Amino acid sequence: MSVITPIALTLRGFLLGRPQGEAEAAPRPYASPYVAGVVLGVTLFLAFFVMGRGLGASGAMNRMMVYFYGLASTDLVASFSYYRSYFTGGRSVLYNYALFQLLGVLVGGYISAALSHRSRLTVERGPRSTLVWRFALAFTGGAIMAIGARIARGCTSGQVLTGSANLAIGSLVMFVCFFAGAYGLAYLVRKQWI
Repeated sequence: MSVITPIALTLRGFLLGRPQGEAEAAPRPYASPYVAGVVLGVTLFLAFFVMGRGLGASGAMNRMMVYFYGLASTDLVASFSYYRSYFTGGRSVLYNYALFQLLGVLVGGYISAALSHRSRLTVERGPRSTLVWRFALAFTGGAIMAIGARIARGCTSGQVLTGSANLAIGSLVMFVCFFAGAYGLAYLVRKQWI
């Protein structure tokens, strides 16, 4: 079976609905976390080897925001030296490897989901959580992560993966704090999932 077949079936199901009587294929088991960890390590090594830089996602998101700020007001972008640095070299602010990397994550993630029969629109939530509350928690958590990524000068991909691979002390401290904070907060919101 080609990669295109599950993608086409998923798009057809999303746009037109599944034909009556057609059963949904059972999802395949998740990959081993050990194998996935090794593949992620090899990917990080290849990113250093080929691009000379590691992995990270917050830089791509920041570049997109600078692009939209520039569409709204070029004077606003020009008034911040941090934003001006994104426009050096005469190229578009969007012409950066981080954006292509983020696009690859989205496309690759979708292809993986389609091949494992897990590509459907759904909101994962616990039995006690309403849809509105789930979205509120997700957006609040996302906003806190985005602010933290700007303060830490990198997201979990950039700091934990790339920084730790370089044995940067700040990244290793962030790694410990990130997981300690995540486990502590998970305990406080556990009732949303059980």
